[in-house]
Amino acid sequence: MKCLVVIAHPLQESLCNSLAAQAIETLRAAGHEVLIEDLYRNNFAAAMTDAERSSCYTQCYDAGAIQPEADRLLAADALVLCFPTWWFGFPAILKGWFDRVWGPGIAYDHATDLGPVKPRLHKLRRVLVVTTLGSPWWVDWLVLHRPVRRVLKRAILGTCAPNCRFEMLSLYKSERLDDAQVRRFSAKVNKALSKWA
Repeated sequence: MKCLVVIAHPLQESLCNSLAAQAIETLRAAGHEVLIEDLYRNNFAAAMTDAERSSCYTQCYDAGAIQPEADRLLAADALVLCFPTWWFGFPAILKGWFDRVWGPGIAYDHATDLGPVKPRLHKLRRVLVVTTLGSPWWVDWLVLHRPVRRVLKRAILGTCAPNCRFEMLSLYKSERLDDAQVRRFSAKVNKALSKWA
């Protein structure tokens, strides 16, 4: 498969970037083609431009500034998202990637009556999310009801790629882990990717 790996962490030596590198290695070892979208290294601009926003409801979304990113998304059979969860949400740069790249005519089409949008990412078959959180699991699950997972699965993928298989791996208390805990989580990432055929 053609796999797009999107990385959204500013520190090259971070655990998140290490997990992304492992995912890339695992995918390549299995024979998949890997496209890498390292948002911080690429200096991706998170803010939507005037032209992009003003063209959202016209016949043609102005994707000129993000066409390479849109092309990589459209080419992907599978997507791996590697990012830290900050304040129980996406890093701003990743939110900006969704805002700008998952635009009309790329990830979805507007209905003529402005009703429910119509999905366009029919090629996207699998999505794996790998995220790190500083909080313990119970805050994410029991207090906040997994907000990042809900937004990704129901709002973004449910709207734009409803037929893809979704899996999310969350590494909790990530600032206080020992090597054995990191290795166990890394094994989960490898196991999830090994199912991709």
